Amino acid sequence: MNRNRRIFIIVFILFTSIVILIAIDMGRRTTAPWNKRREVERALPMSKDGVVVDTLATDTLLTP
Repeated sequence: MNRNRRIFIIVFILFTSIVILIAIDMGRRTTAPWNKRREVERALPMSKDGVVVDTLATDTLLTP
């Protein structure tokens, strides 16, 4: 195997592994379209009747 071919193979493997790592990172950070509703539900908790729960209200267990 000549020197140029060896350099090409090394660069190809490095480039491919970097692209795979970037794709895995992007896949972990994004939300699938079918999970968007669940993400909103976790961010804004709702009661059973569909009303948004006030998360900033004072805690009733702490009041005397």
